[in-house]
Amino acid sequence: MSIRLYVGNLSKDLERQEFESVFADFNADLVSVKLIADKKTGKCRGFGFVTVKTDEKADEIVEQLNGQVLADMPLKIEKALPRTKPEGESEARSSGEANGKRSSKPGARKTTAAAASGGGSVQPDPRWAGELEKLKQMLSAQTTSS
Repeated sequence: MSIRLYVGNLSKDLERQEFESVFADFNADLVSVKLIADKKTGKCRGFGFVTVKTDEKADEIVEQLNGQVLADMPLKIEKALPRTKPEGESEARSSGEANGKRSSKPGARKTTAAAASGGGSVQPDPRWAGELEKLKQMLSAQTTSS
């Protein structure tokens, strides 16, 4: 199973060849090397990804190259977090967008299941529900005493 490594703290002026040369010693164990570039300017966005064949080689690369200086900046290399789908994407796909087509309206937004149900009131964040209730009581006490 291949392992993705996040490589961060890269210079905006870094070129793809320079980035790939950092991993030249591990060439036999690499699946891919990708420097993330800005679509408009073509310049490095400050990070990239390296995919390695095994977990052991990933650990070895992190151990050897994390903190190494490239273009006057120390590299930050760690195992990448798994990709996650944006919230609400699974509902959108199941409701007829499975063919990959986007909405024809520019700026159209997908509604979440909670907003689409529309029937009930919006529930407050449970972390702040108690504070919200106190504020409501204080507000109602102010308006009745005026």
